[in-house]
Amino acid sequence: MALMSRTTLQLAGILLCLLGWVLSCLTTYLPLWKSLNLELNELEIWTMGLWQACVFQEEGGMQCKEFDSFLALPPELKISRILMFTSDGLGVSGLLLSGLGLDCLKIGEQQQRLKRRFLFLGGIIFWVSGITAIVPVSWVAHTTVQEFWDESIPDIVPRWDFGEALFVGWFAGFCLILGGSLLLCAVCSTDTQSSLVHYTAPEVRVPCQRLERDNRPKSLRI
Repeated sequence: MALMSRTTLQLAGILLCLLGWVLSCLTTYLPLWKSLNLELNELEIWTMGLWQACVFQEEGGMQCKEFDSFLALPPELKISRILMFTSDGLGVSGLLLSGLGLDCLKIGEQQQRLKRRFLFLGGIIFWVSGITAIVPVSWVAHTTVQEFWDESIPDIVPRWDFGEALFVGWFAGFCLILGGSLLLCAVCSTDTQSSLVHYTAPEVRVPCQRLERDNRPKSLRI
């Protein structure tokens, strides 16, 4: 039962981390971090990401334009690029290390202590990856709220709103943190070697006197 619980924790953790890493990579490149609806033209929707700004028109479809300069970006978008790249890179490292520490992988099966270290290190890396994914998303969301309720900006000026990528990024970060926590719980669970039950056949002993008496000739037996 302990072996099944440990394996279930490992598989659930690695699957959650894989899902979080894929969503984190998707969040990095989606141009949907901010959205803008123009009241004068409701058929036109503007969106902004870390790399480009896009406009969606019902007649003309979607047209995107990449940002010309990295230095011209707002501070939250600059730092968000770096942090999202860091999160994606840490996710790859965590998947490699955690994969080597899984019990279902036969590589290094005789070195259980080393596999546990790999699994523990992978769980920690996933924790850091999840945090570095949540921080930029939350920062952009915070600046968007501040700009939306800024009274110094005239009411005529359109306001940016939350984009779908922010919610995907939050979900990705929570998946990475939860998956890393499950991997750490699997490391702290009962060792697989101690959970195995060994059965030995009972040893049958025959008294020596009985054997010696049975080996005597029939004429000498009583």
